[in-house]
Amino acid sequence: MKQQKAIVIIPTYNERGNIENTINALQEVFKTVDNWDLHVLVVDDTSPDKTYELVQKLQQKWSNLHLLINKEKAGLGAAYIKGMDMAFGELKANLVFEFDADLSHNPKKIPEMLKAIDDGADFVVGSRYIKGGSIPQDWGWHRKMLSVCGNLVIRLILGNFSIADWTSGYRAISKKVFKQVGPEMRGERFSGYTFQVGFMHKTVKKGFKVVEVPFHFKDRVVGSSKIGPEFIINNMIYLLKVRAQEIIENRIFKFVVVGSIGAMTQLISLQLFRLILAFQVANFLAIETAVLANFILSNLWTFSDRKLAAKQIPGKFIQFNIASTGSILIQLVIAFLGETFIGIIDLFRLPIIGMMIDTGLVYSVVGILVGMFWNFFAYNFFIWKKKNN
Repeated sequence: MKQQKAIVIIPTYNERGNIENTINALQEVFKTVDNWDLHVLVVDDTSPDKTYELVQKLQQKWSNLHLLINKEKAGLGAAYIKGMDMAFGELKANLVFEFDADLSHNPKKIPEMLKAIDDGADFVVGSRYIKGGSIPQDWGWHRKMLSVCGNLVIRLILGNFSIADWTSGYRAISKKVFKQVGPEMRGERFSGYTFQVGFMHKTVKKGFKVVEVPFHFKDRVVGSSKIGPEFIINNMIYLLKVRAQEIIENRIFKFVVVGSIGAMTQLISLQLFRLILAFQVANFLAIETAVLANFILSNLWTFSDRKLAAKQIPGKFIQFNIASTGSILIQLVIAFLGETFIGIIDLFRLPIIGMMIDTGLVYSVVGILVGMFWNFFAYNFFIWKKKNN
């Protein structure tokens, strides 16, 4: 059986002092792996210290060492995307690793990460924040706080606590993940360090199996870190934007918004109808007004992915009214019980507009809230049923 190929991608910019030791350390680990064909791909942004020239010399020693030279510095994300394009394309890889040039990532963890892939993982993360992982003890408190708190903030914003280390740059990525996520990771937005958080977020969102493997992060000895203030700023902009978008696109959020509009329509209608009609009649007409508003907005927005065809609308509107009967009955029963056993009692008058708030309005609010639970169930499973592929 032909071995699968895995390629360790190393982006470099002025890493002449590190790259030889890193490549040699990787080659030693490669000797311990029997079931994968392992290679190294250095993606150099035309380093002023001519890192690429040293890599070219090392290619004479290692036949599994490859080099891609970018004409100008494009950023970490752009370097990885170009490297992955070459690895999965020209070099026919099944898997790639993201790996730092300064040996911050322990190459001895590669066999363990490969085993996770063999066991069914699609995406493996070298994690500093699970049992067995760590960050350097000699880091300053501000750097420790930035790293630890940064990951916590990401987990809080995204509402995902299943992954401990969102910013780790030590990863194994399968071809099927790259084929689906890679096309979304191109362009200026992901050219820098936002690439790491963005790639992970999209991988998780698409339902791929992510596994974390612990490792001890080692700080670089030669050179300096290339992470600047833009790391925090750009990541926060990305996180807040995608989270807001996810909330807005959530069907329950849309349902609540539409339901709130319907509720306001009902309450305003109720007050207007009560000027000329008895409470129960006014309440019934206000409910029907809200039903019409809900149907229109639900079709156009809440269930826009299941939007009804024009020819379906008359029949579905009848079904919608029938389905809404449950909510109407719930609200009428609550209003009836409230009026019968408690009565319509004045509570207070709103300033300026002079509208009287009484228990009749309270009964309607309670009925609306209870009815909303029924409505979501009925709309989702009867009116705008999910289409089978």
